[in-house]
Amino acid sequence: MAKKDPYAALRIKEFNIFIVLRFALVFAWSMQFIVIEWQVYSLTKDPLSLGIIGLMEIIPAFTMALFAGHIVDQKEKRNLLAICIAAFSLISLGLFLLTWPKVIADWSTNSILYGIYTLVFFGGFLRSFFGPTIFSLVALIVPKKIYPNAATWSSSTWQMASVLGPAFAGFAINWIGVHWALCIVFGLVMFSLVVLFQIKRKPILNPKIGEPVMQSLKEGVKFVFKTKAILGAITLDMVAVLFGGAVALLPIFAQDILEVGSEGFGVLRAAPAVGAFLTMLITAYIPISKNAGLKLLGAIFGFGICIIVFGLSSIFWISVVALFFSGVTDGVSMVIRQTILQIKTPDHMRGRVASVNSMFVGSSNELGAFESGLTAKLMGTVTAVVFGGTMTLITVVTTGIVSPSFRKLDLTKDIEAHENSD
Repeated sequence: MAKKDPYAALRIKEFNIFIVLRFALVFAWSMQFIVIEWQVYSLTKDPLSLGIIGLMEIIPAFTMALFAGHIVDQKEKRNLLAICIAAFSLISLGLFLLTWPKVIADWSTNSILYGIYTLVFFGGFLRSFFGPTIFSLVALIVPKKIYPNAATWSSSTWQMASVLGPAFAGFAINWIGVHWALCIVFGLVMFSLVVLFQIKRKPILNPKIGEPVMQSLKEGVKFVFKTKAILGAITLDMVAVLFGGAVALLPIFAQDILEVGSEGFGVLRAAPAVGAFLTMLITAYIPISKNAGLKLLGAIFGFGICIIVFGLSSIFWISVVALFFSGVTDGVSMVIRQTILQIKTPDHMRGRVASVNSMFVGSSNELGAFESGLTAKLMGTVTAVVFGGTMTLITVVTTGIVSPSFRKLDLTKDIEAHENSD
């Protein structure tokens, strides 16, 4: 029975192909982001410049999110993802060319920065399509009864790539430099495009093809705000990511506070993802659906504590441990949130719901990066990180007090209903 099989989703061939594809994409994307962060801070030595990277991505990602969800629900998912990956390859190629040694020698610093920010901007536009498309595609690959298991493995793959991508980026910067590190990113994107076509085209399950855009968007937003479990989960996660965005300041910690260089930067950046990945592996065997609301509140509270410890630490190994446990708590949060989204969302609305989720959570990564960069500029790096962790704690306590229904959230019956479905 799928209920007792932690490898249920992995027994489906197309899901395994999807896992390889997602790993390559996330590895490439996270590696590219780290290399860009390092390059920009090396050029400017200004923490606000790191915040601007996040701002350049959030503007198009946020403004296009709902429209992207509408388009995803109207289109065939496999081919739409192929278009997204092809566009991603052009962005990664552009960044590779911008960091060519001759370009760096001949162009002014501002020209290079503006070029990087422009490509990041287009990357944000593209990312608004990636999340909803991937979220919708995986639901068409596996049967409903193993959605929770597929969500766990898909999230684990995301975390594994997030572990290895940043770590490899740090080592690659040291070994081969920024320019050739971005060449590897381009190669991975092209590989993922080839792998994608091993998955067959999928049917469009939306019964309202051709529905007016505004009516479609209104329906998606209304569904999210009506479904309290989804709204509560993504709101909590948004606040945690927004105020707990210490990772955006890691180049400063690595270069100026802990003084550990590019290799230490890679270790710091990978530490939270290692913790989250190990947590997700465990949850494949030990489901955390019972008392999910309390567990989510506890996990995000723990995340806030870890961020405060990291901000106050001036010792490398303590910083790594704090980031590792921030990843452990974030892993619990992610599994619960992804399970809620997969179980509570009907097939024909997956694109729009995933888009609203990306507006809340995905975009808050970049907004959090901007918030961290701005507060670091105004109040200092350490104070900014401690402030963010404290705000996370306050939000969790407030939510637990004002929303008793969320504290009582339990997913056990929902998961059993899916496991007993055809």
